[in-house]
Amino acid sequence: MSSLPSSVDVAIIGAGAAGLGAANALKDSGLSVVVLEARDRLGGRAHTVQAAPDVVFDVGCGWLHSADKNSFVAVAEQLNFEINKTLPPWRERAYGKAFPQADRDDFMRSLDEFYERAWDAAQTGEDAPANRYLEPGNRWNPMIDAISTYVNGCELDQVSILDMEAYEDTNINWRVRRGYGALVAAYGASCPVALNCNVTLIDHSGKRLRLETSLGTFAADHVIVTVPTNLIADEAIRFSPALPAKVDAARGLPLGVDDKVVLALADAEAFPKEGNLRGATMRTEMGTYHIRPFGQPCIEGFFGGRFAKELEDAGDGAFAAHSIDEIAGFLGNDIRRKLTPLAESRWAHDPFARGAYSHALPGHAGKRAVLAAPVDGRLFFAGEATSPNFFSTAHGARDSGERAAKEVLASKAKR
Repeated sequence: MSSLPSSVDVAIIGAGAAGLGAANALKDSGLSVVVLEARDRLGGRAHTVQAAPDVVFDVGCGWLHSADKNSFVAVAEQLNFEINKTLPPWRERAYGKAFPQADRDDFMRSLDEFYERAWDAAQTGEDAPANRYLEPGNRWNPMIDAISTYVNGCELDQVSILDMEAYEDTNINWRVRRGYGALVAAYGASCPVALNCNVTLIDHSGKRLRLETSLGTFAADHVIVTVPTNLIADEAIRFSPALPAKVDAARGLPLGVDDKVVLALADAEAFPKEGNLRGATMRTEMGTYHIRPFGQPCIEGFFGGRFAKELEDAGDGAFAAHSIDEIAGFLGNDIRRKLTPLAESRWAHDPFARGAYSHALPGHAGKRAVLAAPVDGRLFFAGEATSPNFFSTAHGARDSGERAAKEVLASKAKR
């Protein structure tokens, strides 16, 4: 879009999966629509880069979780994006001797038993922090906490068991060969988007809503807000009159910290495709590594929680440096000369994300519905944090955008 219109029927804030889901759902509605995106690209927390001539890297989301119910699968098929259905390396394909199979089996048994205790407790309807259901003295507790940092972006003391129980996981996980971020961007390619347009204020005091942006002020009849919860919680985007219930809900649904790094791997043929590398380190501060994803000559590392935040705060290159040290600890110092840093994320330091994906703090699982609720039939909310069962996923975000678009149409029909 070359210029921002002075007025539209529907303004959508954010060109991530949720905003693009809303825009696509409104395409044939007859309403004028514009998507306002603070970044210079589409996709939000979905972002694919060509890290090297032979390495495609999803800086953000990379897996089609619950693929049998994932709406982006149909989108990928429509847009001719190849879907890879190879099993993920999380439980299988262990590489190296750092985590012997007997220990892996014992760890997975302890992890499954923890989830069973937490889910059983959630059936009472009373909320509690998930770490309460760790078995006292179990040697694997720190690594179970590490798994939480990968899944939730935070340690178990910050996770609501009711929110954990609400998440729908079918355990079917596929990938997009050209990148999930590339798919999301292609999904939005035909949408009317104004890039480099940062919205700072939504004034809903008058007959029409007034938006203040970095490209000027304009009016809309309806607004769909899809920005990450941390921006609402920090009041980086403000509402006039204020909406304290929305700010409170966002603060109960903070974005955790998850980050990725990709390292070029020389002599890659000597290593297995789709291998998993992790050590029996007995600590939460650890990475997990994916060897040769799609057979590419690289290793991807994944970090979460407080440890990921510490590495982010250490500056550019900290993830790569730690990864090389940790991998060398598993495979020996000779591996160092075969590893070259290519790219890494720092989502908590991204001003338009300020984190990776949402989790509900203990006692705040009900805040997803509060955040999703429309205001005055004119102001609507979407994003992964508003999804009741697929939060923390790109398809949960996309579906929420479609839901918000339907709410807009229903509101128009009543007038």
